[in-house]
Amino acid sequence: MSQISARQNLYSKNRRSLFHGFDPVLTIVVGLLLFIGTLLVWAATRDWYARSGLDPQYYLKRHIINILIGAVLAYGVTVIDYRLLRAYTPILWGAAVLGLLIVLIPGLGYEKNGAKAWIALPGGFQIQPAELAKVGIIIGMAMILSERSHDSDKPSNRNVLQSLGVAALPVLLIVLQPDMGTILIISASVVTMIAVSGASSKWVVGLLLLAVSGGFIAVQAGIVSEYQVKRLQTFVDPNADTQGSGYQLRQARITVGSGGLLGTGLFNGPQTSGRFVPEQQTDFIFTVAGEQLGFVGSGSILILYLILLMRAFSIARRTNDPFGRLVCTGVIAWFAFQMFENIGMTLGMMPMTGVPLPFISYGGSSMFATLIGFGLLQNVHARLRG
Repeated sequence: MSQISARQNLYSKNRRSLFHGFDPVLTIVVGLLLFIGTLLVWAATRDWYARSGLDPQYYLKRHIINILIGAVLAYGVTVIDYRLLRAYTPILWGAAVLGLLIVLIPGLGYEKNGAKAWIALPGGFQIQPAELAKVGIIIGMAMILSERSHDSDKPSNRNVLQSLGVAALPVLLIVLQPDMGTILIISASVVTMIAVSGASSKWVVGLLLLAVSGGFIAVQAGIVSEYQVKRLQTFVDPNADTQGSGYQLRQARITVGSGGLLGTGLFNGPQTSGRFVPEQQTDFIFTVAGEQLGFVGSGSILILYLILLMRAFSIARRTNDPFGRLVCTGVIAWFAFQMFENIGMTLGMMPMTGVPLPFISYGGSSMFATLIGFGLLQNVHARLRG
């Protein structure tokens, strides 16, 4: 009886330590971003849907469902000790590759905005495997790069090559869609993880040169679609595509600038209500914040993102496990670059690539993936003393 009681006490203690091991600041920040994002998605779609005789809460309801599903996935990620994820890494990576292959099969994947990147699901839902592939690549690379020999605390050149192989196949499949925004984000995570792993700086320099030359070759070879080429041209010259990407960029700047210091007020933005900015509930959700919440509200969102990255960096710095540190590093690079790219393209500081704003934009696959990334951070934090 005493042994059974001891096991029960140990089980209860582990359950409590898992619950109390979450970083409260990180949890609150993500919760606030999800709440703000829900309001912005509703504000971006309510008036237009009502004028069209449709359900004004349509996007609101679906966005909340996406958050709830993502929250379940995030909690599921924290249940299993992240150190045990090594055993499941081939399964996760294989599932990601399978999803990317299905997208390319005629009749199963469908095209939107120049990229064949979605799989239709029952109930009008869609899934974008490339978003979930980010998780598989990060965990797979972390597993290989964290391997250490007895006489070295750095990954060998063979380890680096193997980790690049883990990323190469999914990236090539995403190139075939093509989805340049996701490729840029994955590339940022790959380079950052290799740099932090302790590998030779020659690898980092070589990968950066490869990325630049690869992008040039992709454009010249016609791998990048005409739609995406116009987006790149618009970044250099906003007047290059006055009816397409150039129009979208000008309207985005006007919408953000019209908010002034305090904004026009939630649900009161004329630019948003008139839907002058395409995709304003997804890729250009920051324009809604700029108009309706103004500089103060938009700045508050940036501060929340800064706190999120600082807490994530703190978790990565405090863990003594190379695998956990690399997983956190990959997630940090993913979140940071995607935030910068999304907000930067809204303000005309980065080329338009069609990436959502983490935790805020409408979109199931993106929400699921980012909340899984959040769950990975909490998983490592909960076991810092494990």
